[in-house]
Amino acid sequence: MIVWIIGLSGSGKSTLSHFVSKEVRLQGKKIVLLDGDEVRNLFGNDLGHDIKSREIAVERISRLCLFLDKQEIDVICSTVLHFPKWSDWCRNNLSNYFEVFIDAPLSQVMDRDIKGIYRQYENGEIDNVAGLDLPFSRPLSDLTIINDGTKKAFLMKAEPIIHRICNSADRNPNV
Repeated sequence: MIVWIIGLSGSGKSTLSHFVSKEVRLQGKKIVLLDGDEVRNLFGNDLGHDIKSREIAVERISRLCLFLDKQEIDVICSTVLHFPKWSDWCRNNLSNYFEVFIDAPLSQVMDRDIKGIYRQYENGEIDNVAGLDLPFSRPLSDLTIINDGTKKAFLMKAEPIIHRICNSADRNPNV
């Protein structure tokens, strides 16, 4: 099973991904966690953050998911942007693909600004920030989780994802 989590920087993707992977492991299942920033590091930070580079990064992660999926390894991954083309590719090529959108208000993620991205953008130090000068359109995901409250309330919404991974045995025989 491949669970792909999408949302703006600071929306809670990494928090949710790490929590879900920990809970899945506690239930005795192995899972690989692919965080967009960590995958960028894995490939030597050879891409920028413009839309073309972001699409290349999503393609890499999609193909890495296929590689792991063919070995029957469950994966949870998180990225800021996903592209309809690659979402369709994942649905057509992965045995059990489930997409989650973390819907957090832009004002709230800008207040959190965990990585300092929004502050740097406002100071003119960087560009190519999703939701600001890069378009961020609401994906047509399988599950939308609203993150506009406390961390505890947000993580309580992870149960359907954990349940889905821990109970996924069906693999598409056509893949």
